[in-house]
Amino acid sequence: MEKKSSYRTVVLLLLMLVIIGLRVIAPLSPDFKIIANFSGLGAVAIFGGAYFKNNINAFLLPILVLFLSDLGLVLTMGKDYGFYGGWYYTYIAFVLMVLVGKLIIKKVNVQNVFGAGIAAVFIHWIVSDYGVWFGSTLYPQTLAGFWACLVAAIPYELNFLYGTIAYAAIMFGAFETLKVKYPALSLNRNSA
Repeated sequence: MEKKSSYRTVVLLLLMLVIIGLRVIAPLSPDFKIIANFSGLGAVAIFGGAYFKNNINAFLLPILVLFLSDLGLVLTMGKDYGFYGGWYYTYIAFVLMVLVGKLIIKKVNVQNVFGAGIAAVFIHWIVSDYGVWFGSTLYPQTLAGFWACLVAAIPYELNFLYGTIAYAAIMFGAFETLKVKYPALSLNRNSA
């Protein structure tokens, strides 16, 4: 049984790494501004929350994947693309997004994955942009300033929504298909 759990964990982690690898490659495109924030981060968070039943794996592995992608961005694009000011708010949002995956996706189906995706994007929008607004000189430190920050982020959050939904469809669809083809990936009570 332990071997079955290890295979499952490795396959889940590989799916997350492939999707996040695209996040590191995307900024190298000359048309990157068009797809800014169209990433699989939200999908990785809810995917980890949905499939890793062990809480350590559920939270640690998606955060590790996010950290590796940020590190990749720093190495390929410079420090402004990875660990930018307020990056920790994105990590807080990511932890909450994993929790959304755990709470909403008890059973994998289109409605649950879509609902978790919407909730994850909303959390990302509020928490990450709080980090942009709080202590910023770009926005007044008032409710109106926070609102202005949220409004300015809408185009990026729409891309994040589209990316989250698209990548979630790919990740959940691929893993569910793999589970049918390889029953060893199916969950048992003591697995990952």
